[in-house]
Amino acid sequence: MLQRALYLLKTYLLTVLIFVAAKPIFMLCNANGRTFSAADVLDVLRHGLSLDLSMALYFIIMPFLCVVVTVFTGWNKVLEGILKVYYAVISIMFALAFVADTSLYEFWLFKLDASCLQYLETPTEAMASVSKGYIVVRLLVVILLCYIFFMAYTLPRWKISPSKHRFVESLIALLLIPCLIIGIRGGLSESTTNIGQVYFSQNQFLNHAAVNPVFSFFASFEKSASNNTVYHYMDDEACAKIIREHYNTQSIGCDSLLNTQTPNIILILLEGCGGTFTEIAGREDVTPNLNRLAEEGIYFTNCYGNTWRTDRGTVCTWSGYPSFPTMSVMKIPSKSRTLPHMARTLKNERNYSTHYIYGGDINFTNMRSYLISGGFQTLKWKADYSRDEQRTSQWGVCDEITFKSLFEATTTLSQPFLIGFSTLSSHAPWDVPIQHFDDEILNAFYYLDQCLGNFIDQFRQTETWNNTLVILLPDHGIPYQNFDERHPLTNHIPMIWTGGAVKEPRRIEQVCNQTDLAATLLGQLGLPHDDFTFSRDVMSSTYTRPFAINTYTEGFSVIDSASFLNYDLISKRVDVEIGKKNPELETLGKAILQAASKDLNER
Repeated sequence: MLQRALYLLKTYLLTVLIFVAAKPIFMLCNANGRTFSAADVLDVLRHGLSLDLSMALYFIIMPFLCVVVTVFTGWNKVLEGILKVYYAVISIMFALAFVADTSLYEFWLFKLDASCLQYLETPTEAMASVSKGYIVVRLLVVILLCYIFFMAYTLPRWKISPSKHRFVESLIALLLIPCLIIGIRGGLSESTTNIGQVYFSQNQFLNHAAVNPVFSFFASFEKSASNNTVYHYMDDEACAKIIREHYNTQSIGCDSLLNTQTPNIILILLEGCGGTFTEIAGREDVTPNLNRLAEEGIYFTNCYGNTWRTDRGTVCTWSGYPSFPTMSVMKIPSKSRTLPHMARTLKNERNYSTHYIYGGDINFTNMRSYLISGGFQTLKWKADYSRDEQRTSQWGVCDEITFKSLFEATTTLSQPFLIGFSTLSSHAPWDVPIQHFDDEILNAFYYLDQCLGNFIDQFRQTETWNNTLVILLPDHGIPYQNFDERHPLTNHIPMIWTGGAVKEPRRIEQVCNQTDLAATLLGQLGLPHDDFTFSRDVMSSTYTRPFAINTYTEGFSVIDSASFLNYDLISKRVDVEIGKKNPELETLGKAILQAASKDLNER
């Protein structure tokens, strides 16, 4: 009996030790300018231990069952073979989880979850942000860790004889089952084991470091299984009342910004180009052309992105539809095709010819499905360029080339036209063909700005410019240096309207969202936008409650003219407040999530 207990204890403690050891390694590999002390590391280990202890119990179940069998049979080759296969599987699982979690955090800034599996459908695009050497090094680390883990689990070889007290040991094993279940569950209280239980700091990096990545990965499947869109914080009637008060679907008494209601329209989604890199943050040097266009055109100075990734930001822009923390509507064609879409509206109502340009793989994240079902008649993407052009960037065709395609489209499409264009060079791994800044990220955004400036200067010389509205809007902002997802500047994005169709330069100071573009633009064109229920016409007299919301994997933020609030969905608490305290913002954010999830589930 003692040998059996020691074997299980050794296996359990080894698993816990692996989980614990992964944490300081994760912190060191993702330091990148982040400062933390030895005391912080100890706090991470201490607070994360409860989740590690619970998770390790999952992986003791198979050895436990085999040990129970040895009560009657003793240790034999069949059991040894079963356990070797089992240990090989979990060794591979742990190695992949730790390496993936540590490597992806730099790009995602959240813990490993099941969303990474979606990118296996298009592995080339998924790995476009990194070099081949980057991948090779991590594969070698995975192999090394697999070997170390497997040897640790299988050595030394154990010899356990059949028990002389089978009834007693069987009874003990039976009584241990509830203990295992309780330990896995995290106790007898109403609350079960969850990620939020290890959160302890205002520093989100320390909270993330404390989270067990294996638990985080498997816990995310439970959310996916429930369609991951169910948010319920209040009575449906109370929720509907809040939404009615804050969202209008009519344009009344609008101040006209354009000199025509049927302009050609070019909507350029600037990859990741949040206010961190523009005059919003005082960066006159990184995006001089964008800053100049803001002075020359209509500048929405207090616009905020709704989300943190391109697939989500694209839907927010074109459909005026909210984003969700852990789900991409674009990746669910059965839902995304039911959304309203500016391209469809313009094509049906005004017979616009519609065209989309993207230098990457347009099949990535079901982008093709969304664009075509949304009303775009023709698409130009990576496959339509030469092999050499496709290799100018890890993600595909560099911006310099695709901006030339944009200019060509303005000369060939029948008017009025709508052209959607997503840039891509200002994205990790920041591989652009110029070197202006030592900082590779700043350098990439400078390159985007130069490509944009060259296009505008060239297009301005044509007659088509005089009847064209060019809308510049980032698809999302990105965390940079000390600005993470919980900082308002990260999601403060410039929205600029320029072109000959603009009546005169203006500064629109109202707080608004990326999703408000749809209603605002359609309102300027004299077109109804009743089906864009989560988009507001900023220029309408009905726009009386200015605010903006942003969602990211672990929470949401809401901002108005006086207050900023960030709500953490993991710890279920407000963790950042700036300006005047306004608890109504939390209620508003929850109401939007509830209403949007209800709307999506009913589609």
